[in-house]
Amino acid sequence: MNLKKNSKAEQNHNGLFKDLVLDKLADTTNVAQFVSFSPKLEQRYARIYGFPPNYAFDSVVESVSALLAASPESSVNIRSFLPDQPQSHEFIYGLKSVEEVVQNLHRISSEGLYTIVNETVDVDDGGVSGVLQGGQVEFSPGVVPRFVEKSSAEAVSSIPLDVTVQMLRTVYGFEPEIAHYKYNMRVEFSIHPKRRGWKRSHTIIWEEEEFSSHAIEPFFVWPTSFSKFIGDKAYGLLVAHCLGFPVPRTTVFARNELLGIFTFGVRTDSSEIWMRTCPSEQVPGHFITARGWQDPYVLMEKDDPEGDKISSCLAQQEIPAQYSGAMLTTSEGAILEGVKGFGDLFMLGKVAPSELPQRIKDDLKQLHGQLVETFGPVRFEWVHDGQSPWIVQLHTGVVQSSERVIFPGDFDCVLDFNVEEGLETLRGLVKEAKETNCSILVHGNIGMSSHIADVLRKSEVASRIVSK
Repeated sequence: MNLKKNSKAEQNHNGLFKDLVLDKLADTTNVAQFVSFSPKLEQRYARIYGFPPNYAFDSVVESVSALLAASPESSVNIRSFLPDQPQSHEFIYGLKSVEEVVQNLHRISSEGLYTIVNETVDVDDGGVSGVLQGGQVEFSPGVVPRFVEKSSAEAVSSIPLDVTVQMLRTVYGFEPEIAHYKYNMRVEFSIHPKRRGWKRSHTIIWEEEEFSSHAIEPFFVWPTSFSKFIGDKAYGLLVAHCLGFPVPRTTVFARNELLGIFTFGVRTDSSEIWMRTCPSEQVPGHFITARGWQDPYVLMEKDDPEGDKISSCLAQQEIPAQYSGAMLTTSEGAILEGVKGFGDLFMLGKVAPSELPQRIKDDLKQLHGQLVETFGPVRFEWVHDGQSPWIVQLHTGVVQSSERVIFPGDFDCVLDFNVEEGLETLRGLVKEAKETNCSILVHGNIGMSSHIADVLRKSEVASRIVSK
């Protein structure tokens, strides 16, 4: 049993009838389940899982009961509108009883308003919402799609559609239903771990329209809200892998149970594993990096018992390392440093950088050039297996280091730091330097790409290396 087709007058004003727009959208995509009413509480449209399109219910109570029963959260919202007044009218969120919904419908309709009752879609269910336009996608967890129109303290990346689809498929384990859209479309969507909507899929389309614009250029930057969500290290490696750069097989154990476990990267010639706890934002050298398998959830609890710093733990397949190190983009070019074998002690500032073979340098310079062409300025940790380099960490941004100056500034007042004292001592000294407006002299032959240098750059404390 279906409702009658909308009138010609309504067809002429279909852009102003919000429920008609939803009904037409539902012909080809998955939309949030809904039922709509005229000011006389006559049913207009209905898209509810398990019922034919626009099934005509016998009463308002019956239709609302069916919608609540089909909603994954057993919760609905009420929207109200007038066709000739596009501005917002009353909106009620999260109603859970038929009586509540029907009472509010009677009250709102008595004011001459049209109403749409739709399933409540939880933006904090572990999924993401975003906008596709000009071949690029901007998305974020815990928001509605139109977050892109509001000012935010978080950076936002514009990622090519094919890369976005691969990233979301990797993290969530299903295919987002946005890959078929063309450059001339603007699409508001949300992706959900739990199936929902009138077609019961993981993707809900909220709005789509043709948009006459040129292709938008990609823009990669992090940290973003999504990189914090899955972990800074995990995000950088995932983006690199999806763009075809060499990343070792990596399994991510998310601390948020809504995300679970996901894997990406290329298998190496080693059966050994490196475990790395993964903070929401980069904190150089502070969290666990250990060779050999350990329980990832125990490591996260050990590193962050309060649960507000670590987003995930990585189990990264080892690369048989002939050389390891890091490379930074500076305003004057690049800094390439490394050592023979594994680079964990070098990164901690416990081993000085050594001379690298020319072939290794050439491979790294080529990789750096490709990364810069894709992302702009980058900083990355690498391992070379004798055949080719691999990326084991990746971050965006340029550093201000040059020669032995880690971070430029005034050196009239200085504090001394010996590298043997370790990173945690340095973090305390950084706090003192900020309080006294002093600079730090680092005594020891460390690399400019070590975690010691990273800590000083990130804190923006004037500092330089004084070799022993």
